[in-house]
Amino acid sequence: MWMRIRRLFLPIILVALIISLVPGTGCDLFSGLEEPSQNGSSLSDGEDATAIDPDWQAPLLDNLSGPLPSIADVVAMVKPSVVAITTEMVSFGYTTEGGGSGWIIDESGIIVTNAHVVSEADSITVTLDDGRVIPVVMSTMAIDVQTDLAVLKVNVGNLPAVVVGDSEQLRVGDWVVAIGNSLGLGVRATVGIVSQSEVTVNEELGQPLRLIETDAAINPGNSGGPLVNMAGEVIGINEAKVQDIQVEGVGWAIASTDALPIIQSLINKGYVIRPWLGVGTQTVNPTVAFWNQLAVSSGVLITSVSPGSPADTAGLKAGDVVVSFRGVEVTTDYQMVRGIHTAEIGQTVEIVYWSGNSRYTTEATLVESPPPQG
Repeated sequence: MWMRIRRLFLPIILVALIISLVPGTGCDLFSGLEEPSQNGSSLSDGEDATAIDPDWQAPLLDNLSGPLPSIADVVAMVKPSVVAITTEMVSFGYTTEGGGSGWIIDESGIIVTNAHVVSEADSITVTLDDGRVIPVVMSTMAIDVQTDLAVLKVNVGNLPAVVVGDSEQLRVGDWVVAIGNSLGLGVRATVGIVSQSEVTVNEELGQPLRLIETDAAINPGNSGGPLVNMAGEVIGINEAKVQDIQVEGVGWAIASTDALPIIQSLINKGYVIRPWLGVGTQTVNPTVAFWNQLAVSSGVLITSVSPGSPADTAGLKAGDVVVSFRGVEVTTDYQMVRGIHTAEIGQTVEIVYWSGNSRYTTEATLVESPPPQG
């Protein structure tokens, strides 16, 4: 087939060459094409190109950023102070295991973690970086559910403690490393940057402390572990991630500057001292209003009042609905609880509430919160 095609086209090519050599015949295969001008546009006859800046020179290339920080050095510095926490909870004769992470804040064996990691546990063990598994004496554990922080102690001394850094110094874009017992498969590290340094999240998470947002992967099991800066200092306590099919790289850690006073109080007293009103609360919605036959469809339902508490002295009782606290409208129990905790001990606050079909205003003087029961 190839030989037939060559025999057919060879005479045609020869005829074309002969025609092109005869003056006045043939065609210029490149007629109609012009050489493009140097600046990419066609110039008319007699027109000269105009320089933008004849004295301009390309800038010198320079690497001002230097080498990236060594994540391995940071991990090597902090990992010996990170522990894996394993919990067991017995319910209806069945034992359920859970876990999370923690970090050693004091060489005497004091460990920081999240409250949600240990709050429901019947027994807790801690696995140190060197492989030792240490049981936790439950009486040495202190929990603050409101801030999701907890401290516990193991009876082992001379442990490597971390350095707590100042989260106020963080900038958006700073490198951070999250270290923890990710997925319960052992302590490992992930790296990212600070996406936001001061985050206030919605009431669904219910965290009254400031949070650091990071794109470092925070997975189940990371909870309670440290978020550290490039100096190996703990600047956050890993708490949660956004779990949504449309969301990637959004995790939160409790800012160290906000967490440290809570940790201090848990270690020194076993609980956190706060302003106290002495009520149990529930957000009012149309369903709650219907079942409780309330006169209003929004506000904060008082579910209980502690005898002798400021709320009791102010005349509040279960079934009342608070609609304003400290001069601010409240529509969720989180708003009211935060309003109490951000007040001062000894401060007198105004409370507007509904009792039955009548609206009242009263005042209560907040006192120091009592120790937790049990």
